[in-house]
Amino acid sequence: MAAYIGRRIIGMIVVLFAVSVVTFLLMHAIPGGPFDSEKKLPPEIIDNLKEKYNLDAPLIEQYTNYIGGIVIPHIERGKITPSQQSDYLIIIDLGNQTYFKWINFGPTYKSKTRSVNDIFREQFPVSAQLGVWALLIALCIGLPLGTLAALNRNKPIDYMAMGVAITGVSVPVIVLGPILIWMFGVNLRLFPVTGWGTPANVVMPAFALGFASSALIARLTRASLLEVLSEDYIRTARAKGLGERVVITIHALKNSLIPVVTVIGPLFAALVTGTFVTETIFGIPGMGRYFVTSITNRDYPVIMGTVLLYAMLLVIANVLVDITYAWLDPRIRYT
Repeated sequence: MAAYIGRRIIGMIVVLFAVSVVTFLLMHAIPGGPFDSEKKLPPEIIDNLKEKYNLDAPLIEQYTNYIGGIVIPHIERGKITPSQQSDYLIIIDLGNQTYFKWINFGPTYKSKTRSVNDIFREQFPVSAQLGVWALLIALCIGLPLGTLAALNRNKPIDYMAMGVAITGVSVPVIVLGPILIWMFGVNLRLFPVTGWGTPANVVMPAFALGFASSALIARLTRASLLEVLSEDYIRTARAKGLGERVVITIHALKNSLIPVVTVIGPLFAALVTGTFVTETIFGIPGMGRYFVTSITNRDYPVIMGTVLLYAMLLVIANVLVDITYAWLDPRIRYT
């Protein structure tokens, strides 16, 4: 297992390197620049801004400087002077005014006071909380629905469960969100319409975001469980006189979760990094809008930072999914 994890970590580094190179080249290939606007700036000011942010250097130098700021740790002495370009995500006081600094995603071109690390510190925890709650709601709805549908195949419960799943797939968040706001926020006044910070603020956006995912989980659970229930070892367990509950929970359901766990990995990364539509509808100050506005603004450090953050979470989630396979199915071994 240790050797397998080591290989996956090396593979993760290779994947993140490839993602960073492709993202860097694509964002510089897009027409326009970070300082283009309706009111054009004088060429002298644009040249000064490019020099300030090292955008006048060759692309290879820009890339190596940026990646070096993220990967290479620094030991600095002297009093810390906060600035956009020297803002590190990890700062450890070693004593005697000596500091260990690591992970600098750079400044954001659209703010004079904030860095990309500031965005991550302030917005990412909000999106992470929303994503975790949405994933829990998706699992709490999807797994029971799929299980009930499989155990009652072609019965009214099956049709009802799959009807709910189809509804979740068919009704996007941009439709479900306003319906929840109108019903539970405006008419019944059970939950606040917008904002963040209290448990009541979480309910509607987490449900709107998790309901669509629950539909996918329900359909996968039903299909996988039906396949497992037709296996020989399930018939053998029943022939030995084991109770139906034991057969389903211990033998069938555990093995049927492998396709579901496979989907949960990328789903978790997508939900945790923020969803633009959900955060916009419910007025949540999360990461979602930065995935979109950074591209339209040509804010290169924010583009690189958000893409690398998403890629890192996605790769880590997939590694955890692969490790979970061995627990779900004893036949799977990693060497």
